[in-house]
Amino acid sequence: MRKLLLAFAALLGLAAAMPAAAQTEPRPVIILVHGAFAGSSSWAGVIKRLQKSGYRVIAAANALRSVKTDAAPISALVHSINGPVVLVGHSYGGPVITAAAEGNTNVKALVFVSAFAPEAGETSLGLSGKYPGSTLGDTLISVPLQDGVQDLYVDTAKFHQQFAGDVSDAVAATMAATQRPVTNVALGEATVTPTWKTIPNYAIYGTADRNIPPEAMKFMYARSHSKKTVIIQGASHSIMVSHPAEVASLIETAASR
Repeated sequence: MRKLLLAFAALLGLAAAMPAAAQTEPRPVIILVHGAFAGSSSWAGVIKRLQKSGYRVIAAANALRSVKTDAAPISALVHSINGPVVLVGHSYGGPVITAAAEGNTNVKALVFVSAFAPEAGETSLGLSGKYPGSTLGDTLISVPLQDGVQDLYVDTAKFHQQFAGDVSDAVAATMAATQRPVTNVALGEATVTPTWKTIPNYAIYGTADRNIPPEAMKFMYARSHSKKTVIIQGASHSIMVSHPAEVASLIETAASR
């Protein structure tokens, strides 16, 4: 009994000697932000894998109205979390998480999933045209709103080939029918603070992306000094739908470092 008590006391002493952060630091909360022409359900395969690994996941709604107004509620959500956060953005969600991270010191990492990572003064529209390869403009249908603002949709007849070429016909048809429109204002709004300069960032994209040219993403992620960049051969812009395991794996890497 005396030996048992001594061993127990030694274990208690070891635990007390461990750094407080090692004992109490919680796992990061993963916040997923969809981009234009998509929705929170596009993260379903990624969410399933992250939750299986024990992460708390929030697929935040993105209004797709303007970078500033879209980032505000996500920034507030991050601020409300008592612990580290990993922000993940797809496509136009890249500029949104870049803005939402500003002033939130609990953002541990940014993960760009086939996403724009803009410098100050750059826009999604400008970056998509920086290199040849985007065919998005030829597929868009505009719906006038007011004061020159337009809602932009991808023509449902062209959606599969343009947006999700590596998913099944049935999945692409559902994605086309449920797509969320983005305003022309949002795509033309410049980034103010490129928080990826001070926050560790990670990236994944496909070589068959028709929305954002792969060369543009290669340029952006080299410029951002991405800690890890994963390139999937033949993957479309909807890489989180067609390759959820690879996307989830990269997010877990960002969360664990």
